Amino acid sequence: MVVQAEEGLLTNTAHVLVATAVPAERDAVARGLRAVGTADRPAIDVVAVGVGPAAAAASTATALTKAALAGHPYTLVVSAGIGGGFTAPPGTVLVADAITAADLGAETPEGFVPVTELGFGTVTHRPPASLVRDLAARTGATVGTVLTVSTVTGTADRAALLAQRHPGAVAEAMEGFGVAEAAAAHGAAVAEIRTVSNAVGPRDRAAWRIGDALAALADAFGKAAPVLESWKNT
Repeated sequence: MVVQAEEGLLTNTAHVLVATAVPAERDAVARGLRAVGTADRPAIDVVAVGVGPAAAAASTATALTKAALAGHPYTLVVSAGIGGGFTAPPGTVLVADAITAADLGAETPEGFVPVTELGFGTVTHRPPASLVRDLAARTGATVGTVLTVSTVTGTADRAALLAQRHPGAVAEAMEGFGVAEAAAAHGAAVAEIRTVSNAVGPRDRAAWRIGDALAALADAFGKAAPVLESWKNT
């Protein structure tokens, strides 16, 4: 589904695809774009691709394929939404300089071994450094690794283990790596923008700030829109 933030802004002729997990995130991104949009700006498409890396990869690949077959391929794909922060408080904007599958590999007696060390595949996609820099400058974001997990962290021990394995991690979410895999398969660049809704660790629904995170997501995309629209992979 393509959400039109305003006539002419979000259309099927866009060269930027923003992929969120759920409609609430999609709508927040669209609100941010609508706030700054005019009909003569390059288009940005916003789609909800589902929860988890598999659904995200499949739906993103479908959107990329449809655009390519229609003759207007996407050159940039952005994974976006809310997520858990390791140290950043709720409402913080985060931009990934690495998108890493945190649990893709094998458990061994010596510990976890990522799939790359097993001799195949990849566990990390790196967005273009210039794009990361410009997005962070525009939005005031914290930059770091955003982990993709298939199971959301719910204990202090798991949070500590992930932080130990990935010392540069600023957040965890469930879609970024799947979106990045689809983008890479289509030769498109990838980025990830998240806002913090809760702390990574023991599940405490009373401490979640989903509304604040969605509001921050809308604000971030309002600020990021000029960067996304003008960016070129050189």
